[in-house]
Amino acid sequence: MGGNKYFFPMVVMSILFFMVGFITTMNNSLINFLSSSKWMLSFTEKQLINTSFFGAYLFSVPLSFLLHKLGYKSSAVLSLFIITLGFVMVFPSVSIGYWAFLCSMFVVAVGIALLQIVLNPYVLALGDECKAASRLNLTGFFNSLATVIAPLFVSFFISTDNPIAGASDIMERPDPQNVRIPFLFIAGIAFMLGFILFRLKLPEIADNTNDDDTSKNSPYKYPYLIFGSIAIFMYMGIEVGIPSFLPDWMKSQGINSINIMGIDLNSTTILSIYWGGLMVGRLIGAIVLQNISARVATTFCSSLAVVLLLSALSAGGKISLLLLALCGFCNSILWGNIFNLSTEGLGRHTKLASGIVCTFAIGGALLPPLMGYIQQIFGAGDLFAGTRMALSCLLVFYSYIILFALILSKVGKTIH
Repeated sequence: MGGNKYFFPMVVMSILFFMVGFITTMNNSLINFLSSSKWMLSFTEKQLINTSFFGAYLFSVPLSFLLHKLGYKSSAVLSLFIITLGFVMVFPSVSIGYWAFLCSMFVVAVGIALLQIVLNPYVLALGDECKAASRLNLTGFFNSLATVIAPLFVSFFISTDNPIAGASDIMERPDPQNVRIPFLFIAGIAFMLGFILFRLKLPEIADNTNDDDTSKNSPYKYPYLIFGSIAIFMYMGIEVGIPSFLPDWMKSQGINSINIMGIDLNSTTILSIYWGGLMVGRLIGAIVLQNISARVATTFCSSLAVVLLLSALSAGGKISLLLLALCGFCNSILWGNIFNLSTEGLGRHTKLASGIVCTFAIGGALLPPLMGYIQQIFGAGDLFAGTRMALSCLLVFYSYIILFALILSKVGKTIH
């Protein structure tokens, strides 16, 4: 397949990946702001922001059937209009209360889940299968670019009222209604993208029934797909867990900000280092993965992340914040590589397999609250020990991904 033939579709997919990354990271970056707002959320309650968002991925399999019926382009257009609806709903719901706000963000997340199901297999199909992981990491670069910008967006346009440390008076806390105007702006952008995409002509990728092994009548009969889906579950706990608990790790050590090259980074803006690591790593991965297998790269990056995490938990202090943030670089290629290893060789089952894999992104909804529950056992009086124990859970998640890359990704696969 000629590279020029798919240049324009890759540009469009990159823009949509940017949208997914921006909204997903913005949602996560709201945790610190909303927990210190007039809603006065507990450790467990504030992690429900992730639960409501990533919980939408439970509908990934039904959404994959919708993708099968509508095709890639129509499904992408529909997803953008659903996202628009969700952000518009935030305007009245945030005045009602926290639970109504979560319901609105769940609608946004349904649109993001459908868009995610569309983007991953579409990009994998746009060219040589041997370079599929490289393409996914290239579009992932734009996803990560958005994740760097999103925390800054939250810091400058939403979290403008600095919370007063230990404020007991609810009137001294930031107003959660600060999200309304920025969210309406994002709704307008999503609507315009949906309208433009509706008017564009994109190639519809046909299912390839001549792939290596599509003799099985159900994708569930491929063990490596199931193992890979579990790896995605673990990965989402990592990707969401680190930025969710990094502010508490900072607070537990009495650190208000750190200065890097003359720039003071607070608990929100420091997340840009984490997401920036993902951005740089995916750009490098797009080049390196043309010559190195996804299996080798995944094993190496996961192992390096374990070393960084252990060092951070042992060292403490400002250096530990940087070590945790640098885990973002190691995480950069994991989603794309795991997705590729989980779905390669599935042919006509690829669309449904994409839904199955994306369903397990529910890990971003379930694992952070579990970590928050572990943190809360220690209570606010020992925030350091609680947060360290919560972050230690990431070692288990990384270990499974290493196991998948080395062994489980080969189980039941006819190509290696």
